[in-house]
Amino acid sequence: MLAKLIKLTAGWVVAFTAGVSSAAAHGERAQEPYLRTRTVQFYDVHFSKTDVKVNERFELTGKFRLMEDWPDAVTPPDIVFVSSVSPGPTIARVETYLNGEPARQSFAKLELGRDYDFRMVLEGRTPGSSHIHPSISIKGSGPLVGPGQWINISGDAHSFAFPIKTMTGLQIDDLQTFGLTNAVGWHVAWLAVAAAWLLFWLVRPLFLPRWLVLQKGREDLLVSLRDTGVGIIVAAVVLVMVFGGYVRANQEYPYNVPLQSGLNKVAPRPATPADAEVKVISATYDVPGRSMRLATRITNKGSEPLSIGELTTANIRFLNQEVPAAVANVDPTYPRDLVARTGLELSSNTPINPGETREVLIEATDAVWELERLVSFLTDVDSKFGGLLLLYTPNGKRVIAEMGGPIVPVFTELK
Repeated sequence: MLAKLIKLTAGWVVAFTAGVSSAAAHGERAQEPYLRTRTVQFYDVHFSKTDVKVNERFELTGKFRLMEDWPDAVTPPDIVFVSSVSPGPTIARVETYLNGEPARQSFAKLELGRDYDFRMVLEGRTPGSSHIHPSISIKGSGPLVGPGQWINISGDAHSFAFPIKTMTGLQIDDLQTFGLTNAVGWHVAWLAVAAAWLLFWLVRPLFLPRWLVLQKGREDLLVSLRDTGVGIIVAAVVLVMVFGGYVRANQEYPYNVPLQSGLNKVAPRPATPADAEVKVISATYDVPGRSMRLATRITNKGSEPLSIGELTTANIRFLNQEVPAAVANVDPTYPRDLVARTGLELSSNTPINPGETREVLIEATDAVWELERLVSFLTDVDSKFGGLLLLYTPNGKRVIAEMGGPIVPVFTELK
């Protein structure tokens, strides 16, 4: 019986560990569907390299839209930090920009329904294959991650160095070990003071003799003149160490900058003309068929015909293979497991003419809904979805329209 229980417990541990590892490798899969479909939609994500060496730099660029139908369960993007996600310190983030502005600090008051672009300069640090994601961290809600890519880092981990030159001209050969000796020295010094103070009391009778003294009402015997003297000496040593360390630090580093806790502000990308308006009439998800079916009403408000080329949601891309511009828009570095193999099916592939309003049935069928754990949006409180519909003109110009609304599950018999 005991052996059976141990075996069963071990199986649970292995299963749990595998699940955690999978979520860590594919960070976007560990988040609730409403977080992924109705908050931040990433697009045009590009990794400049997928194979780098230790100390070699590469860039991660892309754009994202903050969805207008922001869920009530998620804190609004009043304070946002742009970063990257990796399984541990496998990369070093050298630079980050949001709409061309340095993103060393958090940004305040990003606007819903608007687009932003980001650029990160990253550097290989630890050899191995690492799944790297862009991320938008929302204060109060945590990070919302974009599509991840495997980055293969080769070389020797011990050869990694992060040199910088300070504003005062000080050249630091490796930032990751700068000041390490000083930090270790202070820790040892404070541990020595603490150990001496504890040892002073531990060599004397402790519990029972002092308890008997308390029982007899002789609290005056608990602290002797020697105890008071030693306490004064220790307090003096602590004050000297603190004040002396302060003076020494000011002399060695006369110029210092406090932690950057302020907030930056950045304007969104210029708003593009709303050449297309998409209204979701009804939305259903066929559970056995793994198919999302959207009945939409699309109005072309532009001056050129528009063809539906792509539906993107939660980093997953459903392409209309009948639109060459949509297929050509898939970056070679985009994760292939996030591009639906079955693509996008429409009730009509005929371009929508300027000024025309047409009802189009859009069907996105693929096992990726299950693999990416997105179908649980059917059990959310409001059961809603969101995404971006990408339409193209004959000359390849792209028009992005936000779409979303309530969705209900349906069960049909598979044939």
